[in-house]
Amino acid sequence: GTARRAAMVLVVVMGVSGSGKTTVGWRLAEKLGWKFYDADDYHSLENKKKMEKGIPLNDEDRIPWLCTLHDLLRREDTCRQDTVLACSALKKMYRRVLISGASAIESNQPEQPGENPALKIFFVHLDGPMDIIAGRLEKRRGHFMPLELLRSQFDTLEPPSAPENFITVSLEKSLPEIVLEIESTILQG
Repeated sequence: GTARRAAMVLVVVMGVSGSGKTTVGWRLAEKLGWKFYDADDYHSLENKKKMEKGIPLNDEDRIPWLCTLHDLLRREDTCRQDTVLACSALKKMYRRVLISGASAIESNQPEQPGENPALKIFFVHLDGPMDIIAGRLEKRRGHFMPLELLRSQFDTLEPPSAPENFITVSLEKSLPEIVLEIESTILQG
């Protein structure tokens, strides 16, 4: 049989709208036989209506959504289920909420031992130029992210940096190349 990694893995495929998070995340999960979730499926109706009207979401809109996603990842972690989540996770604070839940916002104090240990999440940042992403969004149908909001996403984006656990992958590569790069990084631990 194939060698099994000792630790289970939570992967968040992140980036601006149109970067390919859902496609890459779904393909990666399918290839590895893991569970896949799309964060967009967990937006409130209010959030979806705002985005459809071209109104960027603010932190107050996003925090409850990110807490829901944290709870989902925590549940999968507890069940020892390897999981891939496609989620914009544009700001460092949003990624902290995915890792630590509401406690990331409520206080900047260190966690008490044994409370709710932070999740170990591996972030995959799909990165590329705005013109390529804009071209992809123009081809999309039935998605609630209008092109006008793309600029606000780029303005909001805080690319991951050390000490965050992440890799940055160019979305200009082919889908199989992107998935292979992520998979080989995961399997190397």
